[in-house]
Amino acid sequence: MPTLPKIISRVCFGLGAAALAVLAAQPAQAQAADTSFFITSVGIGNGANLGGLAGADNYCQTLAQAAGAGGKTWRAYLSTQEADGKPAVNARDRIGKGPWQNSKGVVIAKDVAELHGNNNLTKQTALTEKGEVSNGMGDTPNRHDILTGSQADGTAFPAGDDRTCKNWTSSTQGSAMLGHADRTGTPSPTMSSWNAAHPSRGPDGGCSQKDLVSTGGAGLLYCFAAN
Repeated sequence: MPTLPKIISRVCFGLGAAALAVLAAQPAQAQAADTSFFITSVGIGNGANLGGLAGADNYCQTLAQAAGAGGKTWRAYLSTQEADGKPAVNARDRIGKGPWQNSKGVVIAKDVAELHGNNNLTKQTALTEKGEVSNGMGDTPNRHDILTGSQADGTAFPAGDDRTCKNWTSSTQGSAMLGHADRTGTPSPTMSSWNAAHPSRGPDGGCSQKDLVSTGGAGLLYCFAAN
């Protein structure tokens, strides 16, 4: 039968272990709460039909909430084109002023100008909401194509050629501008562009889930905290 000193020792050890577990969890929780940028770990699953900007924003908000970073207003980095009497929307104008950091506390960009200039977005820093590195060129499967619908400076394309899959409502016909999250790809002048590498394409019309997967994507989004 354990003596009283041994019982006390065991209780203290148990309390100490519990306290250490709590302390170990606190930094992770704090980092999650401070996250202000991530790539979605999975796509909505309906190709580039995101339910418009509102649907995409809600998706970012939902994933952020699940990851412990829901105490902010999250926006998807997406532009829309002028159509049906509605003006174009620039991705750069809807994501706040920055700075933005990933779940590890690494700053991606201090402001909008740096984001669209010499930013710190790489395969190692463009983490998902879960804090994981997203698959890039050379990984199986490659999922480095990110939906943006944007030009390199973060502005919308002029009306005319579709670059937003009908403003994020089509999963069949159309085309969406894609960025390379890992800043690499098939040799081309834009292969290192995080937001304007190449448009989507494919046998289903360019906007289906199958089409997005076929060029190295999964319908993933960049999500930014706007406040």
